[in-house]
Amino acid sequence: MKLIQYVKDSYRELVDKVTWPTVSQLRNSAIVVMVASLLFAVVIVAMDQSFENIMKAIYGLLYTSAN
Repeated sequence: MKLIQYVKDSYRELVDKVTWPTVSQLRNSAIVVMVASLLFAVVIVAMDQSFENIMKAIYGLLYTSAN
């Protein structure tokens, strides 16, 4: 019986008390998330390439001076 009451109360709260965003708000939020994800990915790729080049330079110095 408690489970049925819990489901009823949950449904009532979702329908009556929750403020749902509008379609335009959802669209704007989705665009913000996509742009932020793209920028974050670009930063990660730039950092990865930088570290790769730095490590290649360090290894190049170590291995050329050892020979």
